[in-house]
Amino acid sequence: MQTFDVVVAGNGVLGQSVAAAAAWAGLRVAVVGDPQRPAAASSAAGAMLGCFGEVTPTLLRSEAGRQKLAATVRAHHLWPSWLERLEETAPDAPLRRADDTMVLLNTVGTADIDDAGYASIRQALDVYDEPYEDVDVEDVPGLDPDPLARPLRAMRLPREGAVDAAALLTALERAIDAAGGVRVAGTVDAVLHDAGRVTGLALADGTRISGDQVVLACGAATQRLIDGVDDLNVRIPRLVHGHGVSVVVRTAAGTPPARSVLRTPNRSFACGLHLVPRSSGTVYLGATNAIHFDEPAGPGIDDVTFLLGCAVHQLDRRLRVASVERLQSGSRPASFDGFPLIGETSLAGLWLASGTYRDGLHLSPLVAGYLTERLQGKGAPDDLDAFRPERPPIQAFTREEIVDQAGQHILASGYERNWTLPLDWPAVLDELFRDRHLTFAYALSDRYTPPPEILVALLRAPADVRDRYRRHLRRVRDAWS
Repeated sequence: MQTFDVVVAGNGVLGQSVAAAAAWAGLRVAVVGDPQRPAAASSAAGAMLGCFGEVTPTLLRSEAGRQKLAATVRAHHLWPSWLERLEETAPDAPLRRADDTMVLLNTVGTADIDDAGYASIRQALDVYDEPYEDVDVEDVPGLDPDPLARPLRAMRLPREGAVDAAALLTALERAIDAAGGVRVAGTVDAVLHDAGRVTGLALADGTRISGDQVVLACGAATQRLIDGVDDLNVRIPRLVHGHGVSVVVRTAAGTPPARSVLRTPNRSFACGLHLVPRSSGTVYLGATNAIHFDEPAGPGIDDVTFLLGCAVHQLDRRLRVASVERLQSGSRPASFDGFPLIGETSLAGLWLASGTYRDGLHLSPLVAGYLTERLQGKGAPDDLDAFRPERPPIQAFTREEIVDQAGQHILASGYERNWTLPLDWPAVLDELFRDRHLTFAYALSDRYTPPPEILVALLRAPADVRDRYRRHLRRVRDAWS
């Protein structure tokens, strides 16, 4: 049985970043994962270095949201040096695909979501003194939407670009190898522990890997491993799958190459429609988001057609003659309260790096440094202390506020699908949504209300899934009473 100082379960961007940082610090490190990374969020990611472009009104209106924003801003400032160090192992393979982002406020969205989101981005930029500039929508390169979806405003974020996710994963592998880390191909089956302390990992093929410290960073699959450790699963907000679909397309000959990330504010329970430049005439289109309570299948037809339709309609009509090169899907790890799960658990030596939802790649340099310092018993900046894994679910908003947000996003998703309604119907639907979701929220738990997208997904889930979560939330309440 091999023995290491640190064993990392999960070989996505977050897991490999932790492994690389720990190896750079001189720790004996092993990182375990399937080389194909099935259903991993990293493999399907657009890899936007999205900090301010991800800001929403709800993020700014709660203390936990502001703490999360502060962490993403700190990560934002770490990326230049992080990329420089990773590129030392392959100087001929630059990782950046875009140096800036164009945020678009178009006519497809709603005032409650898009206008408010756009204003929130500007507010956060001003608070953190981050540069930005207004751009005439006619001057945005690569933008040619349907006139009915034309942008009203555009804003350039000059320090918020994108990297190539596949190239980033390769660079992290090279960094781990160069620093003396070990990459193990396999699927983690269980956390090994004895007398209140972690002792290593058991793999599905029977292999055992011994380690004084174990970091679980295998996305939504982390939940299965948590469930195998007595009592932890009611003391850590449960992880669900934020399933997303993306598409890589090859643009037609003569199409001007994209140079910037094009994106809308976050909307419809997702991270906004976006186009990310890739190499050799290809672009990445993303991404959908749907909450699943069990491991989802691959790309769904409805998700793919919706995404492609939005991209052609809202971003570039020339994409209608592009060719599809690759369909991708992956599961983002979404915690039941919507906030990250970072730090050590009550099982000594067991650490989590999950629950990052849509921010895992962007947060990876910060999480890697934070955990490496803590793994060595050193002090570290407290950026992520608020998101320790064992905690009562964070309630950033009241039940009524969460229900109102759910209705707003459902209506926004309807407009993004180009629905046409009588003018008085949206208000009627909003009231119906509110009554239905509020009734369900009270039936679900007398104390906790999950974020809007999880609440809506649970309401639509089969009865046995709803009952499973009712029972779970009663156990959570009892554990923290």
